[in-house]
Amino acid sequence: MQLADVTKDLSIELPVDWVIAPVDAYCNVIDPQPDHRAPALDPNGFPYIGIREVNKDGTVNETSARMVSEKAVLKQEKAFTIEPRDIVFCKIGTLGQPRHLNLEGKRVALSSTLVLIKAKKKCCERYLKHILDSDYMNSQIYRVITGATRPALGIQQIRKFRLPFPPLHIQKSISSFLDKKITQIDEAISIKEKQIALLKERKQIVIQNAVTQGLNPDVPMKDSGVDWIGEVPSRWSVRKLKYFTRFMGGGTPSKENMDYWGGDIPWVSPKDMKFDVIETSIDSITDLAVKKSSVKLVPTNSILIVVRGMILARKIPVSITAKKVTINQDMKALIVNENVCVPLFLRLILDGLHEELSTFLEESGHGTKTLPTEKLGGFLLPLPPISEQNKILEFVAKQSNTIEKTIKIQESQIDKLKEYKATLINSAVTGKIKVL
Repeated sequence: MQLADVTKDLSIELPVDWVIAPVDAYCNVIDPQPDHRAPALDPNGFPYIGIREVNKDGTVNETSARMVSEKAVLKQEKAFTIEPRDIVFCKIGTLGQPRHLNLEGKRVALSSTLVLIKAKKKCCERYLKHILDSDYMNSQIYRVITGATRPALGIQQIRKFRLPFPPLHIQKSISSFLDKKITQIDEAISIKEKQIALLKERKQIVIQNAVTQGLNPDVPMKDSGVDWIGEVPSRWSVRKLKYFTRFMGGGTPSKENMDYWGGDIPWVSPKDMKFDVIETSIDSITDLAVKKSSVKLVPTNSILIVVRGMILARKIPVSITAKKVTINQDMKALIVNENVCVPLFLRLILDGLHEELSTFLEESGHGTKTLPTEKLGGFLLPLPPISEQNKILEFVAKQSNTIEKTIKIQESQIDKLKEYKATLINSAVTGKIKVL
């Protein structure tokens, strides 16, 4: 195959009948919201979609979309039409992620975070999506993005990105080749993701069974008196959380006083609650803040739990402190009576009984989820003797370690499949794979 070095700006070689051309030579790139004014919201209106509302198959996820007035939809409908195989491309936030838009007859308004890309006659829409999703596109994106905290691209930048385009019949052949291969890869990834989900479910079942039924299936049982718990080993007790813990609230030192911030004391907020054990945080405060503000030091081996925030709609994060910390007002700390309960066991049982704990959640007027302190304190928990708590902790740690190792293997295989997919796309859209 004869090659010509026509792509010095991208450091690649292409077949001689290919060209490097700006995106707008082969596509129309449309800004759906050129005035960047947010449209009026209307709960009975139409979906206002950003990239997170567009599923991988191009369908619209209306459950997460804000709803806007018909006026906003009509304004866009007068300016452009959305046709099957048109592509949306994110220009603010998580950049790129090109997706064919399949509206299934729905009327929507596109967010100002998107551009709409429509292939011209000499461009295959499927090839266009692949090339927009290639490393050659992404390498150009990350050379020109602006915005320190929220990356952004200008529409003229998108229009002028230079990409390789073969003749139309080759574009179609490449698209057919990639569509088949990528479908196979995506199916393999999907299978492994389902396996990971099953492994995580298995881990949760192991924890839940251990903390509610113990490790010996042959011990005498008794009725716990709590419907969702059922029977528990006869030597166990059932206690309300408030009877063996002390609750501490949190606060926020004045943001205006810089002497309060940047010290050595972790100030934990819900965004830090991604780990079972907390020993650091994104924000930190000084000794002066502890002395002069409402925040108090939370002891080591305390249980931290998020009690307010949208995160509660997905999960109630529970962690244990590895050092003294402070917390904000969306958190509670539980200081455990260690004569009754091992702190690590309490973290385990609260995490394992997430679904039961979730029944206590309430919703404020503006939609924020809350876990009322009085309901949390009244949560009935099965408690084995201390010696048995330690045995359960040891058992769960071993089981969890085995499951986590298997999950890591699956995740590693997914990463390799994704790398192969990216390599395949990049090779195909630069003519390195012969598909005819």
